[in-house]
Amino acid sequence: MKRLLADSWTVAAKDLRCELRDKQVLNAAISFALVVLLMFSFTFDPNTNVGIRSLSGGLLWVVYLFAGVLVLNRSFARETANDCLAALVAAPLSGDSLFLGKTVSSWLLILAVELISLPVFGIFFDVNWVPQAGRLLPVLALGTWSFASVGTTFGAVTANNRMRELMLPLLVLPFCLPALVACMSVTWGILDPSAVSEIGPWVRLLIGFDVIYTLLGVLVMDPILRSG
Repeated sequence: MKRLLADSWTVAAKDLRCELRDKQVLNAAISFALVVLLMFSFTFDPNTNVGIRSLSGGLLWVVYLFAGVLVLNRSFARETANDCLAALVAAPLSGDSLFLGKTVSSWLLILAVELISLPVFGIFFDVNWVPQAGRLLPVLALGTWSFASVGTTFGAVTANNRMRELMLPLLVLPFCLPALVACMSVTWGILDPSAVSEIGPWVRLLIGFDVIYTLLGVLVMDPILRSG
């Protein structure tokens, strides 16, 4: 277990250093999230339609999901140049450590995008989320992990595909639909307690989703990479 955690962090740290060096993905994802939130705020004006605030949690997770796809697209894409992916597979690293390392790095990057755009969301939609931050942040962490784990698995599948920028969203979005619905429902219940009677079942669904797809990714990562 200690070796697994050390190898996983080595992979995650390498990806994070590469991203922080040029910030291409972070800049693109943050810009996308802020622009879409701005467009939503004009389309669903909370000042003229107060009821739209009850739907703001759903709109927020739609933005997070598509911004996260931008991050996930680069998870394995940076490894395809100069056969770096083949060298990574040939390295003395297990498939589960590669999966966990890639997932952790994507999870941290997507979470950074979410935390930066969350205050902007509060301003645009006139939603005071700060008092509920203690309940909202764990939901962000769980929901982001679900996107990152599914995206990392399918990122490995589409790594050598010339149309991976198109294929990855088509594969990720349907599989992430249960987690997306759970995240929307929990966020809606936190921001507007009168709208959702009970969020416990949705939280359990989200935790179960994370556990299942994390275990699945650990099991299939090595065969996927070596078959490619």
